Amino acid sequence: MDLNTFLTYCLAKPGVTETLPFGPDTLVMKVAGKMFALTGLDETDFRLNLKCDPERSLQLRDRYPDVIIPGWHMNKKHWNTVYVEQGGLPDSLVTELIDHSYALVVASLPKKTRESLE
Repeated sequence: MDLNTFLTYCLAKPGVTETLPFGPDTLVMKVAGKMFALTGLDETDFRLNLKCDPERSLQLRDRYPDVIIPGWHMNKKHWNTVYVEQGGLPDSLVTELIDHSYALVVASLPKKTRESLE
C-alpha cells in the first residue's frame, strides 16, 4: 500500500475527512471529527498511526515486532505505528487495521452520529 491507495481507501469510508491539524507534514484522517489514522507526508518510509484495541495491539506487536510498534507520539496503549513499506505486510492486513481503527472510533461516537454514518 502506498500513500495514494491509503487516501483513496480511507476517503471511501462514510464520514471521513482529511485534515492537517498538526501542520503541513502530518495528514490526519478523521471520522465525524475524531482521528482514526495519521501519516507523515515528509517521511521516506510510509508509516501509519492507527488506533487499535489494547489487547490486539500487544498481539500485533509480538507477531510483527519490527513493523508494528507502540504509537509514535500517541497513547501507546491505544495506538500502533505500522511501517507499511519496510515490513512487507500484506495489503490485506493493512486495510484490516485501517478498518479496525475506523470501527473503534465509530463505536465511540454518539448513537445519532453512528446512525448517520450507516
